[in-house]
Amino acid sequence: MAGGWRCMLATVVVLSVCLWGSSEAVGGARSRPRPQRRPPKKPKVESVEVTPPAENIDIERMTGRWYLLNAASKCSFLINHGTRVEPTVMSLSRSSASEQTLSVSTKTRHAHQCWEILQVYHLTPTPGRLTLKGARPELNTEIVIGETDYSSYAVMFFHKRGKITLKLYGRSVDNLSEPVLTKFEQLAAKQNLGLAYLFPFPTYSHCGDVDQDHVINCVPTC
Repeated sequence: MAGGWRCMLATVVVLSVCLWGSSEAVGGARSRPRPQRRPPKKPKVESVEVTPPAENIDIERMTGRWYLLNAASKCSFLINHGTRVEPTVMSLSRSSASEQTLSVSTKTRHAHQCWEILQVYHLTPTPGRLTLKGARPELNTEIVIGETDYSSYAVMFFHKRGKITLKLYGRSVDNLSEPVLTKFEQLAAKQNLGLAYLFPFPTYSHCGDVDQDHVINCVPTC
């Protein structure tokens, strides 16, 4: 009989300990903090180190007039309006050799009127690399002079927010050779820009003088 009482007493003690532990666990439990949203990541500024410029670029020899002959891009504007692009001419100039900038004038047509777009390319320590500054660093356009002989053609890479546009310029609209066009297509193909993303530009009826009302400072879409 005494043994039975001892067994019952031990059982009650064990149950009391278990219940005490359970109530302690329940009473002392804390609700988990609500997961907080991570702050949005800042847009990554891509590098153009994979696109080396031509060796020993002489920026002074790049100045003057260049006619835009072809473009390779996945830019939505060109994809949607590539068959209606207008003749475009770009002029590069420097006010002095000491200034680390290049003045850029681009003339083209819009709504049957000639417009002039004024920009400033900033030189970098690497010859052949330029920067067109945006409102924020991640909106900068990195420019690389990839191929040129200064006298007849130049291939320029425009890199912005992870996307690349290639442009083929000529000193005139008549003296561009078939090998140069082939080279441009090969450079475009290396950037996964096949024939479907090539957009030839008209080689006639370029704009001359532009009224001051049609001079703007902006960054083109492509």
